[in-house]
Amino acid sequence: MKAAERRASILAVAKILFADCGYHGVSVDQIAQRLGVSPAVLYQHFASKEALYEAVLNEIACRRESYVEAALAGDDDFAGVLLRMTRVYVDSVVEDPDYLKIEMQALLEDARLAQQFFDARWKSFTDFIEVSMREQTTGINFSQVNPRIASLMFQGMLREALYAKCIYQAEQYRDLSAQDLVEQLIRLFLNAIEYRQ
Repeated sequence: MKAAERRASILAVAKILFADCGYHGVSVDQIAQRLGVSPAVLYQHFASKEALYEAVLNEIACRRESYVEAALAGDDDFAGVLLRMTRVYVDSVVEDPDYLKIEMQALLEDARLAQQFFDARWKSFTDFIEVSMREQTTGINFSQVNPRIASLMFQGMLREALYAKCIYQAEQYRDLSAQDLVEQLIRLFLNAIEYRQ
């Protein structure tokens, strides 16, 4: 196997194991065993388990969603932009739920490297919500909800729904498409902050 192919296979297997067991729940030996190679092969490509974990996170970051295109794809009102950004994000999670599993494991383990990565990943949402609410653009009236709290509330609602649908595969979410789920969440959020256009 060529070096680039070997590296890609290591990353693919490591991603699955980190998603299922977390950073602390997986050893280099287990990753090597799953690949059918010796740990020395892994160390030829990655200096340490932490370097491998960081490479997995970077691989996810390389496929990062483009919210710019979503934001520019229609009306520039707060609700429309938030809906389009959320659809892009949810589509990426539905396509690759291991990303969400790694995030959940990182939260449980207090893995600082991963937490910084995922905080940055959510930053587009929190910044957009906070800035939009603070600007209070003409024709839009938000309630007295603190913009920071509102952005965190949105993040929590979306995470919980995606955990239930994509990871736990909860029965009550089975007949609800991801896009229907997004539309309902956006509607609930806009009502909660008393968004009026």
